[in-house]
Amino acid sequence: METKLALITGATSGIGKATAFKLAESGYDLIITGRRVKLLMDLEILIQRNYKRRCLSLNFDIRNSKELDTAMNKLPSDWRKIDLLINNAGLALGLDPIHKGDLSHWEQMIDTNIKGLLQISKIVLQGMVERKSGHIINISSIAGKEAYGNGSVYCATKHAVEAITKSMRIDLLPFGIKVSSVAPGMVNTEFSTVRFGGDRAKAYATYNGLSPLTADDIAETITWIATRPKHVNINDVLIMPTAQANAFNTYRKSE
Repeated sequence: METKLALITGATSGIGKATAFKLAESGYDLIITGRRVKLLMDLEILIQRNYKRRCLSLNFDIRNSKELDTAMNKLPSDWRKIDLLINNAGLALGLDPIHKGDLSHWEQMIDTNIKGLLQISKIVLQGMVERKSGHIINISSIAGKEAYGNGSVYCATKHAVEAITKSMRIDLLPFGIKVSSVAPGMVNTEFSTVRFGGDRAKAYATYNGLSPLTADDIAETITWIATRPKHVNINDVLIMPTAQANAFNTYRKSE
């Protein structure tokens, strides 16, 4: 059987890194992308050493369209047949009411969560459409299902991911390309640390009194979706920790 090739954006930590391990374990070769070159190279070495899979690092900021174009256009010929694209790169910044929001935070979230996803998808889809096969899995969020206070722009970007995913699935239907979405609730990764500008105390407090999802939980779900039979597409998975009912309600045990 021909080995499949997956490209994972935002692979240097959290869900992206965990997914790289799970897909390598399932027999995929990997292209991993991210901004932090040392973390990328460390992950590449681990994948090659521990799983004996081919792995190629692409170091770029997905917000930078020129960097992204250059990196993708320079792919060697034997790395161009991408079977699976995991649009994982994304972030939240700040937790303020809209009238106190930071414009630079808004721009970074829009450029990463929406524009970056769109640009790399368009590039990868050229080959998928030509071959009439492929699979795109977009990492969304409970914030793409339900808007919540103090998260207006982040919620807007994830609602956009939901809409793009649905429209993408329609556009690509004639080409046999699968399009899926995974929308996690609370996941204990760097997400909250980034959101609170590196304040680890605030980040850890997010999960006080409950057991959040882990990056491995989401990676297992992504891998399950990616390994369904050819005639099966999992359109949408909303995955939450047991202690979370929706974007608003959690049950926290007292210390």
